[in-house]
Amino acid sequence: MSALTAVRRRRSQAKVTDEAPTRAELLELVAAAGTVADHASMRPWRLIELRGEARERLGAAMADAMPDAKESDRQKMAAKPLRAPLLIAIVASVRPTPKVAGWEQEAVAAGVAHMLSLLLDEAGWGVMWRTGHLTRTEPVRVMHGLAPDEELLGWLYVGGRPKEAKHGSKREIDAGGHLSAL
Repeated sequence: MSALTAVRRRRSQAKVTDEAPTRAELLELVAAAGTVADHASMRPWRLIELRGEARERLGAAMADAMPDAKESDRQKMAAKPLRAPLLIAIVASVRPTPKVAGWEQEAVAAGVAHMLSLLLDEAGWGVMWRTGHLTRTEPVRVMHGLAPDEELLGWLYVGGRPKEAKHGSKREIDAGGHLSAL
């Protein structure tokens, strides 16, 4: 399959089965995703694999980040990481340097996440990149063991692709409306 075809057919999979790629399969895809454009080859990113009990710890941290919420809402939040058997946390590890701005380093980390989501999809896995305000909360930061110079960009929720999963074209964009010339 061509890269163009893979990109056009990719769709976020909100529901996945309990199957997940093995660590060996994941390592191969991460190695490929790590080849994204990276000014000064800083590799300002890291990924954290969350399976099993780690997803429950994340759910507890998410609930802890909502101390003023109703208990029922906290319980719903705590269950969210259990929607997929594998979560991959995307972490931007920004280092101060006059050569590469912080925003550019975060863009590299986001590029790795997007590339990895495409590679997982192409390998037959269901994937959805989930973000939200809880990524920048202290309980979630602590649970992931983030350093002061790191920011959590979100998680790739990964699992088996259900048989009824949709593929194909999304609503086409007006490319001309997004591409200008000088």
